[in-house]
Amino acid sequence: MASQLSLFSEYIPAVAKFPSTRYQGSKQKFADWIWNCVKDIPFHSALDAFGGTGCISFRLKEEGKQVTYNDILPFNQIIGKALIENTNVILTEYEIDALLRRNENFAYPDFIERTFKDIYFTDEENRWLDIVSTNIRHIKNPYKQAIAYFALFQACIIKRPYNLFHRRNLYVRLQEVERSFGNKKTWDTPFEVHFRKFVEEANNAIFDNGERCRSLNCNVFDLKPTFDFVYIDTPYLNDNGVGVDYADFYHFLNGLVDYDNWNTHIDYTSKHLRLFRRPNVWNNPGTIHQAFEQLFSQFSNATMAVSYRSNGIPSVDELVLMLEKLGKCVKIYQSDTIKYVLSTKVSNEVLIVAR
Repeated sequence: MASQLSLFSEYIPAVAKFPSTRYQGSKQKFADWIWNCVKDIPFHSALDAFGGTGCISFRLKEEGKQVTYNDILPFNQIIGKALIENTNVILTEYEIDALLRRNENFAYPDFIERTFKDIYFTDEENRWLDIVSTNIRHIKNPYKQAIAYFALFQACIIKRPYNLFHRRNLYVRLQEVERSFGNKKTWDTPFEVHFRKFVEEANNAIFDNGERCRSLNCNVFDLKPTFDFVYIDTPYLNDNGVGVDYADFYHFLNGLVDYDNWNTHIDYTSKHLRLFRRPNVWNNPGTIHQAFEQLFSQFSNATMAVSYRSNGIPSVDELVLMLEKLGKCVKIYQSDTIKYVLSTKVSNEVLIVAR
């Protein structure tokens, strides 16, 4: 094992770099700004409660914090395992090559090719997904497997119009028309090329900060309040009461990580074959206020930093009042005006820091 780790260390970059991401609502471009807002606060253990891409966990890891990444979506937890929990394991070129070809010892199912025809990817691409996802499931090392899944997720996202799985819209890629959005060259680039690129990006993000970092897949309300600092970036509910349903946007990726049971979770009445929806307190105007109050009370002994938007439900003022009722001293930071993809709303990114 010692010699194996030594081999890995030859590939670990001197300076780790967070991978590129096309995840809806990613805070990657705000990561340095967020850190600058909290850097003078003393803390050691940090929870990224709604981890998403992992970019804030990664930034905290860079600063030597003991980071716990958490996300309720299984595919996101795997991303956290690859980039945050992982300290020294990478995928080698030999291993990448093996993942991208058929193994005569494996039986390859064709679930994706049969089920998702003409929905997200071409027949050839669906066959490729069946093969490579099967190969990934045979990887024994959990960190190598997580890196491979990360690359597979990113390859799937980058080949999708809007980088989402919210519509049955393969035709958008295939039509020979003038386009005002997207990148047909990227869409038409083979999966293998994207996969290799994203493995390299993941390998270049691996580092050990000397602390035991973890990646969890939990409902946030089930976590114990044992952290010095909690970063909160809940799903967003705008002032019209319309929320961001990440489970619906990325259901295909959750299906990939539960391939053998995927068929039992699909809502076959939906045109784009999403997974069955589950109640989500963060997407419901009737429950979101109580959810925030419960969350703030749960972590009331920690410093909390809440990423938010200026036109959200609840309002910034309402969130501040909730925190002040818990005896917190609250400070608000505000970014420049921004506009998110698929949104007609213009708002400001807000960071609410409660100590």
